[in-house]
Amino acid sequence: MASSAVPRVSRVRRQLPFSPWLFAAPGLLIIGAFILYPFVSTLVNAFTDRRTLIPGEFVGLANFRELLGDDMFWIGLRNSTLYVVGVVPALVVLPLLLALLVQKNIPGITFFRSAFYTPVVASIVVVGLIWVWLLDERGLVNSLLETIGVGRVGFLSDQWLLLLSAMAVTVWKGLGYYMIIYLAALANVPRELHEAAAVDGAGAIRRFLTVTVPAVRSTMVLVGALSSVAAFKVFSEVYLMAGPSGGPAGEDTTLVMLVQRTGTGLTGRVGYASAISVVVFVVTVALMLLVLRADRKDES
Repeated sequence: MASSAVPRVSRVRRQLPFSPWLFAAPGLLIIGAFILYPFVSTLVNAFTDRRTLIPGEFVGLANFRELLGDDMFWIGLRNSTLYVVGVVPALVVLPLLLALLVQKNIPGITFFRSAFYTPVVASIVVVGLIWVWLLDERGLVNSLLETIGVGRVGFLSDQWLLLLSAMAVTVWKGLGYYMIIYLAALANVPRELHEAAAVDGAGAIRRFLTVTVPAVRSTMVLVGALSSVAAFKVFSEVYLMAGPSGGPAGEDTTLVMLVQRTGTGLTGRVGYASAISVVVFVVTVALMLLVLRADRKDES
């Protein structure tokens, strides 16, 4: 039976040599249309002066030279970098602690697992509007602060508080997603390691540092890489809370917001926005390589 099946497979391969490509064609077409073509198009446009509905001409590195003297570009780069610094450590550590908490089989823990994951499936627009309502000058948080005598705080009107508020929303929304990743990693940690450490007299904190963290270190690196890229490319949270102008005097503008503002509309500078996109791409790749290099250095 098996001996007759092998020649039959070989005969089919001879008669239909392109059949594997036919199966792969839909996926390749989607990748080409929605990933490769936009990437190549953006790369080409970065070296042109193309505008909306107006084909551009090749201008070499002029767009990149203009970036160096553009104050808004440096503001966007500063805010995107601060976003990575503020968000990534929280998204690496807090979901791990949350996963350790909900990993325990105690009554009612399923409710808390679902509750922590709920923000992940919620629409970012809805989440942003809810937080704007909470942190507004007349919102619930400021009303509570005024009631206890602290006074109203300009969460959405102060440059730095607005950025911190957006970071808090990003962390709050990402906790559940990375918690699930950590739960999968913690399931593979042998219980015997914790039992042996406990027998040696290690407390909960010592077991966390000497058993749990080394066991999930590769997962922490993965979470760090994913959250770094997502944080540097942040758009929705800041856009919803700061508005299209990017907060007071545009001081909370991020790089991706600058791409959207520069490259859209009837007067959009597509070429210049593409140059900013190329910078965002290069920095995100550099962040990934930096995290992976740090991981390899720790392993060695």
